[in-house]
Amino acid sequence: MSSTLTAPLPIAIPSETTPTQSSSSFEKEKKGKDGLVVVTTTAVSEDGLDDIDGGWEGYMDTDLPDKMEGKFFRNLRHQVMNIYRRLFSLVFLVNLGVLIDAGVRGTNTPHIGKIVIANIFTAILIREEHIVNGLFYIFTFPTFLPLWARVTVARIYSLGGTVAGLMWFIYFTVLVTQDLRRHDHASAALVAITYVILLALVTIVGLAMPAWRRIHHNKFEMVHRFLGWSVCGLVWALVILLTRDYKDPSTPLHVALKESSPFWLTVVLTMSIASSWLHLRKVKVSTEVLSSHALRVHYEYSGAIPGTFSRVSYSPLTEWHSFATIAVPGVKGFDHIISRVGDWTTKTIQNPPSEIWIRGVPTAGIMNVVPLFKRVVVVATGSGIAPCAPHVYANKTKIKLLWTSRNIRKTYGDKFVDSILTAAPDAIIYDTDANGKPDMIKLIHHVYKEFDAEAVCIISNQPLTQKVVYGLMSRGIPAFGAVWDS
Repeated sequence: MSSTLTAPLPIAIPSETTPTQSSSSFEKEKKGKDGLVVVTTTAVSEDGLDDIDGGWEGYMDTDLPDKMEGKFFRNLRHQVMNIYRRLFSLVFLVNLGVLIDAGVRGTNTPHIGKIVIANIFTAILIREEHIVNGLFYIFTFPTFLPLWARVTVARIYSLGGTVAGLMWFIYFTVLVTQDLRRHDHASAALVAITYVILLALVTIVGLAMPAWRRIHHNKFEMVHRFLGWSVCGLVWALVILLTRDYKDPSTPLHVALKESSPFWLTVVLTMSIASSWLHLRKVKVSTEVLSSHALRVHYEYSGAIPGTFSRVSYSPLTEWHSFATIAVPGVKGFDHIISRVGDWTTKTIQNPPSEIWIRGVPTAGIMNVVPLFKRVVVVATGSGIAPCAPHVYANKTKIKLLWTSRNIRKTYGDKFVDSILTAAPDAIIYDTDANGKPDMIKLIHHVYKEFDAEAVCIISNQPLTQKVVYGLMSRGIPAFGAVWDS
């Protein structure tokens, strides 16, 4: 049984614009030139939304600026070699150059072993929740920088894929195999462990390819988690065997380990993996069914800042699902809006939980970059409103919200929709049922120009996000959307 919310969804911020409970009108209070309060009523559709603000009318008459650069370089820059892939390529090529130099000049197995452990250490640590939050805080702090610099540092959300550990591990495997054949320090146990780890890493990397992962997400998650834990245990064995096999015979093993940098890196990476699970707990939740398509879940165990997400599960060892945290100023805890997109979400909406497993701490994501900019157009399609809502409620950045969806009140309920409209009375709500699918690039560009914004942030599905980000960036408009390559 679910526990039902007795309080209405909190209205985040007092406003001069208040939606009525009627679905046929929308009242606005504003001061006239004589100082008197004038109340105007705007007629709206049955949904109560599509004519609000009128900010999108005539957008098709707005001319888009020409795309910059030639087609080849434009596509190379914004599609083939986006920031994420450029960062990955830079790190990969630097590592490849160092590896080739090491192979030509000659090196020893323990030294390559240190590089291998350092790469594994970096791969794990860069995704640790506290590290991610710290990096986002550092990179989104300098709001005083010029716009071009803020646009650059805002790409912090592309921080994945910054290691070349597999390449180094293959080289390490070659070296220990040669050492074993020459009877030079390496033991059969060390070589066996090395090959097992290599096989596991190749499997993890292979199954992490985006095309396979999208189709078999649950299998990917299971393999990634259990093979990852196995590799962590095997790395401990590798570090101990590597130290034992190549240390000075007169030095005790425990002393050699204490003086070994791979040993201490392994200690830290293990603590990094464990840190998220040390926050594992089952918490009580209250729920409110917004519709057959959406469920609101409220948590009180922790607070959350705008732009973060948290993970929930019914079965901690098998699957986890991430949802944006929605914090309302002055209200304890935070919410998730769970929309029907698959088996797990469908089951949750049909049978709302009274308690659920949570792991880790709320972690920064793409929407955490919003405060870097003075004026931002925030675009949400459908349930993409959930990651955008905290910034709307917080009201710390000048935001123009553009929300396109179908049957918004029917899907998300009057209380949630009214709270958004109260916090953002100038929001543009585009009902796709009433008005058809818009030309999103033209619509967003129209709003961007009208609002005199510095940047655009979009939360949508992968095809539309990539289309919009490319369509705007190629015209010189800073645009940010989720990265699916990591």
